[in-house]
Amino acid sequence: MSQQQTKNCITLRGSAQIICEYLKFAINSVLFQRGLYPPETFKTEQQYGITLLLSEDAQIKSFLTNLLTQSEEWIINKKVSKLSLVILNVANKEILECWDFNVQYEDGDPALSKEKNETVGNKDLKKIQQEIRDVMLQVAATISYLPFLDCRCSFDVLVHAKTDCDVPEKWAEAEPISIANAQNVQLKTFSTSLHKMETVVSYKLAD
Repeated sequence: MSQQQTKNCITLRGSAQIICEYLKFAINSVLFQRGLYPPETFKTEQQYGITLLLSEDAQIKSFLTNLLTQSEEWIINKKVSKLSLVILNVANKEILECWDFNVQYEDGDPALSKEKNETVGNKDLKKIQQEIRDVMLQVAATISYLPFLDCRCSFDVLVHAKTDCDVPEKWAEAEPISIANAQNVQLKTFSTSLHKMETVVSYKLAD
């Protein structure tokens, strides 16, 4: 039994890394599927048993690396409630779509945590990855019934963090997000037993 527990033991940092890795692939998938950047600027990568796409654009890679490195630390310390990927019309800055990635905090395995003297979970990594694969497949499928983006669009990612966080220098305070006449689609959730991730997309109905 102890061998099994050791094998399946997942630490708080390990769990936060899984969450941020999912965010990296989910954000890239939306940028690709929604046509914000040319398809040739993405490369394929095998992850969770499926083929996913990652942007090779240096600016996007740098932006997401900085964002997710900082978010990982905040998630470990329970400082983040959600991240929002916002898609805007470049011409008038209207928000057309918002992908909310809600982070909930779970207790893991109390008995194992006591034994290890740190908060840990015992969920099998394979099971976590299967759950993430199901969400990623749903992200790709959801795109098919979202309204066509018929204007030039840009994106931003907002981190909803507690007010006592040390915010990096170049980061700015964001205004609350509002989409007129919004429709919502809730995707499947996944859990590491330490963090639960819920993905919801809100979009503006075509006029």
